[in-house]
Amino acid sequence: MMNLAKPKSPGIKRTPADQAVQVFLYVMIAACAVLAVLPFIYVIAGSFATERELTERPFFLIPHDLSINAYQYIFKTGDVFRGLKNSFIVTIFGTMINMFVSCTLAYPLSRHYLKGRNFVTNMVIVSMLFSGGMIPAYILVVNILHLQNTFWALWLPGAMSAFNMIIIKNYFQGLPNELEEAARIDGCNDLQIFIKIILPLSMPVLASVGLFYAVGHWNAYFNAMLYISDSSKEVVQIVLRRIVFLTSSLTTDSTFDWGLAGMPPSKAVKMATTVVATMPILVVYPFIQKYFTQGLMVGSVKG
Repeated sequence: MMNLAKPKSPGIKRTPADQAVQVFLYVMIAACAVLAVLPFIYVIAGSFATERELTERPFFLIPHDLSINAYQYIFKTGDVFRGLKNSFIVTIFGTMINMFVSCTLAYPLSRHYLKGRNFVTNMVIVSMLFSGGMIPAYILVVNILHLQNTFWALWLPGAMSAFNMIIIKNYFQGLPNELEEAARIDGCNDLQIFIKIILPLSMPVLASVGLFYAVGHWNAYFNAMLYISDSSKEVVQIVLRRIVFLTSSLTTDSTFDWGLAGMPPSKAVKMATTVVATMPILVVYPFIQKYFTQGLMVGSVKG
């Protein structure tokens, strides 16, 4: 009986040169990954080190003598906990405002039948190239809107990023038009199409852009320094900045044990503040990192 099984196609044979190049690329990628991680490991290790070790050892990944003086100094007053709470409020609600404004503007601009959408899009692009400046913005927020010492002063001036909105708009444009046409045949209006069809299909780009907004709010300190003078509403970046300046202003002697005197080494305090400021974002990032490639690449090339 004739054997009708489909013959297996021969696999691609790699020459020794190809294998050498592949090994070289893997080694280079691994080396770049290690170089990217080592500085942060050093910062974490240095935040638990003593003054003498920070002075005598230029680089280390595991401290010889563990010391938590830097963290005790940072958290002893409770200002950091209040700053963390305010930063979480600013980041969560600020990101929600950013996403609401960006998505509600990106969706109509992504529809080809909207009249004047090119003009509005060009106006948004112009805002990426020119701005009114810091002084007019300060006058607007403080003297006209009277938002000083409120979180709205941190939310409204940057309610939308033109670059992020364009990424979302391009992603919306890349979705099949047949989905919208089928929804209209079923009786859906624009709001229902936007909420029930467009947004669920756009989770990759929304997660990516949302993280960009969240990181921006978490790391922002300049607007908080301008508009917030009430200590009860200070974000964690301002609190940590004040702690670092206070510690750096003191003269440190490498032969003196600052831990016994109640004052940790200034370098350890700087490293500890870096860990405190970056750890919340590092905890959130792995959960939405998988959306980055799909969301940003599709949103940047289609349109």
